Amino acid sequence: QVQLVESGGGSVQAGGSLRLSCAASGYTYSSYCMGWFRQAPGKEREGVAAIDSDGSTSYADSVKGRFTISQDNAKNTLYLQMNSLRPEDTAMYYCSADVGHFCSGMWYQRTEYSYWGQGTQVSVSS
Repeated sequence: QVQLVESGGGSVQAGGSLRLSCAASGYTYSSYCMGWFRQAPGKEREGVAAIDSDGSTSYADSVKGRFTISQDNAKNTLYLQMNSLRPEDTAMYYCSADVGHFCSGMWYQRTEYSYWGQGTQVSVSS
């Protein structure tokens, strides 16, 4: 059973930075897709970024140039470096994963992922 545990959320002022981490365990697949999603109150959960086992990355237009997704395979940890944060980035951020395949062109859809973490809150004040 794949388990995902996020950490690193917090409160920052606009223009600040945060790095989210997602510790993954319980799988040994050679191919996988892992992503970060976020959900603001009253809004749908949206895909932020994804990375697969060969290191290919994808980003939502709203975060390109500001956020960077990366992974440390030795630590089984996924990261999301968030710079130049804006108040509209305020949301609960979730780590997600699916195994046995690379990320598809639909990486931003919730249905692409079978496993989810519990979320970590990010709040950006103006």
